[in-house]
Amino acid sequence: MRYTLLLHYPEMTSDDLGPEVEQAGRQAFAAYADALTAAGVLLSAEVLQPSASSTTVRRRDGRLQIQDGPFADTKDQLGGSFVIDVPDLDAALGWAQQAPPVDWGAVEVRPGSVFHADGAWRPNT
Repeated sequence: MRYTLLLHYPEMTSDDLGPEVEQAGRQAFAAYADALTAAGVLLSAEVLQPSASSTTVRRRDGRLQIQDGPFADTKDQLGGSFVIDVPDLDAALGWAQQAPPVDWGAVEVRPGSVFHADGAWRPNT
């Protein structure tokens, strides 16, 4: 079953972190990605650019709104994701517990759906 691990954590610049902490974070994420790969469960991973570079699109009262910046007013931002293919939610939770942001942010585990050539979205099972 396919799950996306959404990584939420306080957004900080390289200057905020300092070179040693930033390097340690990079190593932690690389080790985590290596562990997922070695277990054969990693389908994809993505690191997102800072939330200030985002654009939000929504429709309210029939009017399209395009706004610079993130959609949520929060200290924690979505920083990236790992898409994994594991047997069940318990396995996904096991991997989420090992994700580096679990110590300083949060890891949201969300089941995914797949878009098929016939145009239908179907939950993974």
